[in-house]
Amino acid sequence: MRLAVIGVTGLVGREILKVLDEHRFLFDRFIPVASNHSVGKLLHFRGTQYSILDHLQAISQKPDIAIFSAGANASREWAPIYAASGTTVIDNSSAWRMEDDIPLIVPEINATELNPFNKIISNPNCSTIQLVLAIAPLHKAYRIRRMVISTYQSVTGTGAKAVRQLENERKGIKGEMAYPYPIDLNLFPHGGDFLENGYTTEEMKLVDETRKILGDPSILITATIVRVPVIGGHSEAVNLEFESDFNIQDVYRLLQNMPGITIRDNIKNNIYPMPLEAKGKDDVFVGRIRRDDSQPNSLNLFIVADNLRKGAATNAVQIASYLRSTFM
Repeated sequence: MRLAVIGVTGLVGREILKVLDEHRFLFDRFIPVASNHSVGKLLHFRGTQYSILDHLQAISQKPDIAIFSAGANASREWAPIYAASGTTVIDNSSAWRMEDDIPLIVPEINATELNPFNKIISNPNCSTIQLVLAIAPLHKAYRIRRMVISTYQSVTGTGAKAVRQLENERKGIKGEMAYPYPIDLNLFPHGGDFLENGYTTEEMKLVDETRKILGDPSILITATIVRVPVIGGHSEAVNLEFESDFNIQDVYRLLQNMPGITIRDNIKNNIYPMPLEAKGKDDVFVGRIRRDDSQPNSLNLFIVADNLRKGAATNAVQIASYLRSTFM
């Protein structure tokens, strides 16, 4: 097993290394790849010192799997080249997610869609992953007609520059801005780029990716993205309207039986999902589970996950593990 990690020095790249280690993902050769300014620098991983490579050097080593976390532009340019050389690419960017012939995978939901001929596989957006993991069993049981999503997204979703902005602001230091406004003691309804329909690219990812993963283009979905001064995870307030009615105890049972879900829901003791508790964990946490009394067949959920873990690194490593155990 020859494993490459592309973008190994970035926020998600470093998290991938942690997850590989924690999940005891075994390989015979590790191939770290980063941008030109990092090539030749040394990386320590699992007690071994590696020299960071460029793409051509990595391709020459013929990796079996390459986990990409270097942005959409790098993925569009290099993923097809890796794939043409026989490497299976697991891509964390938005480059390939909505291509009809590229599978968009959350392993607990649709890993069985994969086959040995898939040479580029997409990791969904971090917000989408935690959402669909929680709603997939409910959609199967009751069929979702309409969904309203409000997200409260960590600065880690923007990247290291945004984390530095928040930290600088809390220390009273003027520095480079990742956002058009201060983020400390503030929030703003803006994630991604604004589109002609008034929504942002991040909001439309939730719409389009959810429909693709669940295999149901008929679901009505609307979303609002909010960036908040949090390091640790994304939170989502979700309202679901089903085609059929439900028993609330059955909802709990379905969620409890879903791999990767942890229920945190005991309002008498103020127990509910929070990014502070989700940080560094692989699970998706669900709470505030309650019927929406304002209309029939409707349910409210609060969903929290570490966006760098299950929202990116963990999901990618789980895909790699599935590929290795099933096809390699």
